[in-house]
Amino acid sequence: MAISSEQAPSVETEVDSRTTGADPTAGDRPLDPRRWAALLVLLVSAFLDLLDGTIANVAAPSMQRELHAGYSAIQWVLVGYQLAFALTLILGGRLGDIYGRKKMFLVGVAGFTLCSLAAGIAQEPWQLVVARVIQGASSGVMVPQVLSIIHVTFNDKERGTAFALHGLVGGLAATLGLALGGLLVEWNLFGLDWRLVFLVNVPVGLVGLVYGAKVITESKAPQALRLDIRGVVLLTLGFVMLVFPLLQGRELGWPALGFVSMGASVLVLLGFVAWQREKTRRDGSPLVELGLFRTRSYSAGLGVNLIFYAGMGMFTIGWTLYMQVGQGWSPMRAGLTSLPFCVGAFLTATSSVMILVPKFGRKAMQIGAVVLMIGLGTYVWVAGKYGHDVTSWKIAIPLFLVGLGFGTVATPLPLIVTSEVPHEHAGSASGVVNTNTQLGFAIGGALISVVFFGGIVGNTTANVDHQLPQLRKELVASAQVTPGQADRIATAYRTCAIDRAGEKDASVVPASCTVQPLRDAKVAQVVGTYGKAQVGDSFSDSFRTLLKAFIGVTAVVFLLMFALPKRLRQEQPAGEPEAAPAS
Repeated sequence: MAISSEQAPSVETEVDSRTTGADPTAGDRPLDPRRWAALLVLLVSAFLDLLDGTIANVAAPSMQRELHAGYSAIQWVLVGYQLAFALTLILGGRLGDIYGRKKMFLVGVAGFTLCSLAAGIAQEPWQLVVARVIQGASSGVMVPQVLSIIHVTFNDKERGTAFALHGLVGGLAATLGLALGGLLVEWNLFGLDWRLVFLVNVPVGLVGLVYGAKVITESKAPQALRLDIRGVVLLTLGFVMLVFPLLQGRELGWPALGFVSMGASVLVLLGFVAWQREKTRRDGSPLVELGLFRTRSYSAGLGVNLIFYAGMGMFTIGWTLYMQVGQGWSPMRAGLTSLPFCVGAFLTATSSVMILVPKFGRKAMQIGAVVLMIGLGTYVWVAGKYGHDVTSWKIAIPLFLVGLGFGTVATPLPLIVTSEVPHEHAGSASGVVNTNTQLGFAIGGALISVVFFGGIVGNTTANVDHQLPQLRKELVASAQVTPGQADRIATAYRTCAIDRAGEKDASVVPASCTVQPLRDAKVAQVVGTYGKAQVGDSFSDSFRTLLKAFIGVTAVVFLLMFALPKRLRQEQPAGEPEAAPAS
């Protein structure tokens, strides 16, 4: 049977008895009669975490309007969750091994629930950012325990079913995230608007805490392990020094200090590697097992994973901005527009793991990358052809193709990356892959400042200049102004549009947009129509640039896949030697 990501042990939960908590006689112990009830709690908690990773995207414009937040603050709301999650995944797994997986799971659920409440009642952008970052860190403590507890609670016969259910929950969360977020914001139940996407977690989290405390059985590593505090500090510092300047660069005008920080982050991360070697020599309890990186397919696979999810991070956030800010679509419309992508991803996420990759190996993933590039290229053409006149139906086929390609690449990627990793290091390998995935999302979200917003002013200038001849004619015909007045109004409109595109905070109205020539009712009506079209076209142009960048990223991913094994390593029956890995 092929190894799957759901079947692989979780962060820091290796197959040997040193880290799983499963001693050699574990198979002789009676099964926990509450294991299926415990699984329900675990799956609901995993569903909430996966849902929260995407549901906030579609509500972001509503948050920005109500809280008067800048683009960078909204980036932190979305990316800060992923970054904090990435930074605490490996630590969370180690804490479960040392202090107990049930205990750390409940701690994570409690933190996630409290932070959901804090996010739902936030009154300032910084309050929402802080709540989301701590919520992500709580998820990093909670999520590793889910697969760890499944691994030590079920026997070999039932474990496959439990992991399959976990994978199904992940697929449902990915499918429902954007659509459910749009519906919750659009319905505006009890006048809560975007706040409901966070507050809905609170009652579910409370039930999980009470019920989980009763039905989950405690487990931990039988051998005493030591927490690598210095490793945690070095790893966290290195990642923050790398990503923070990317997130804040546009807001701060790309200061030299930011580039110094990114350069210094490499030194800090090299220091982390050196310390992990020393920690291994001292007591054998490093935060990351460096020996895993001697496997070429694993190292190359991490590169593929990081680059791929950096592209996906750019796409998901840029796509939300394109739909809601650029095209002016409601959260519900944006959420429903995402359904073709979600359906495509759900279809191939299932078939790629069960059929395609076991039969065709890495070729199936490479075909998925080609389908993804075709979908992105089709989207580039559609966005360029229709601009601000694009509709949800016109982008349905490109989105479906993108979803098909994404599901084919993303779901089996952790499986094939870890297929040549020795079984005794499967848990550690899985933890690093999960962290790598979340970090890729965070870096991709940070790169929005460069890839998407970097061209907004230039695109706005070009689109406005293209509009001006027709705008002058329209002003004379509809607003009944003289040709001289039309020239002055057109000049004022151009200045306003360019200044507005350059604002870091979309809610700020530049002084150039309040001048007298633009305040006349008839003039405002004509200029408003042209302004809406121009914003739609400018955001379409920036999004096309992002799509082209993602095509380039996917092409690199396609080439790097040649370093991955051709086939998944097959599990052998107990007592039989393993076959030589495919190359």
